[in-house]
Amino acid sequence: MKTRAAVLRDVGKDFEIVELDLDEPKTGEVLVRFVASGLCHSDDHLRTGDIPVRYPIVGGHEGAGIVEKVGEGVTRLREGDHVVASFLPVCGHCRFCARGQTNLCDLGMFLVDNCLPDGTFRFHEGGADFGQMCLLGTFSQYAVLSQASVVQVDDDLPLEVAALVGCGVPTGFGTAVKAGEVRPGDTTLVYGVGGVGVNAVQGAAYAGSRYVIAVDPVEFKRQTALSFGATHTAASAGEAHDLALQLTNGVGADQALITMGVVTEEIVSAAFAAIRKRGTVVLTGLAGPAKKTVNISGFELTLFEKRIQGALFGSSNPFDDIPRLLGLYKAGKLKLDELITARYKLDDVNQGYQDMMAGRNIRGVIIHEH
Repeated sequence: MKTRAAVLRDVGKDFEIVELDLDEPKTGEVLVRFVASGLCHSDDHLRTGDIPVRYPIVGGHEGAGIVEKVGEGVTRLREGDHVVASFLPVCGHCRFCARGQTNLCDLGMFLVDNCLPDGTFRFHEGGADFGQMCLLGTFSQYAVLSQASVVQVDDDLPLEVAALVGCGVPTGFGTAVKAGEVRPGDTTLVYGVGGVGVNAVQGAAYAGSRYVIAVDPVEFKRQTALSFGATHTAASAGEAHDLALQLTNGVGADQALITMGVVTEEIVSAAFAAIRKRGTVVLTGLAGPAKKTVNISGFELTLFEKRIQGALFGSSNPFDDIPRLLGLYKAGKLKLDELITARYKLDDVNQGYQDMMAGRNIRGVIIHEH
């Protein structure tokens, strides 16, 4: 079949809208008609080269849609199921899945070449194969996905909202609740209040943090953070440091959550300086793989027993936490509708990223037309 998709052909180029050939689903795979796809900063990392991948590639790793067809051996899903695409596949039986650490599933090895787990590709243009961002490619009207990447959700959920729990919401929420281990009464710093950071804010608030300090140079994002549970805001890391010490009588924050789009050494160092003894810095945001963003005093690390913790998908487990977060949304305890700042057509994907980079969006969403 044919499908329209936003693709990147090389580093530094904008997304291009093309028509691709799409294979039928093979064993263990499903054909999904995407309804909505979130515009996450990680897809811009493909453009800049901060995330190394094989080009050309279909963008998009945050999406929701409806199963149109199932391949042989599919046991989890049926035609007509409403689904969220998880940007991390889960095999269920590797060492890390067996330990309950499914965000670290060994199928993640395919994220570099962006082929499906059998090592082949489903999108084609002439003789060229196209990879799928995070084995998904949600910037396409249709995609063939491994059932390891697809989570069934309730049919009554709006799919443009459900799409957000494929990446940004669990990554941010889990950064606070799981990786950061926020407890009632804590003081929490969040650096960068975009689509991930604002969910770290509401995760920290949900977990009972007494003070949640949202740090972002963009006034619109700081004001938005207040409506998601932030108690204070700061425009700079220096201002946040002083505020954290003031609120804790000089002790320091319990957690510093780094969720900014492009991480810098300066922010990591500032976060490390702002936490208390045995405090935790959680590093969720990315920079290029060759960039050294952590350069701290080993003396202070040892004597104060501070901790720096990496977090992939907020240390969340896709097949457990995606339905769990949507359950909180349905119960009125998690804000999702309010995350969507603007909606775009597929043809406007580059405008969506311009708006994101300019600080105008918390989360932009592509609404697919069929």
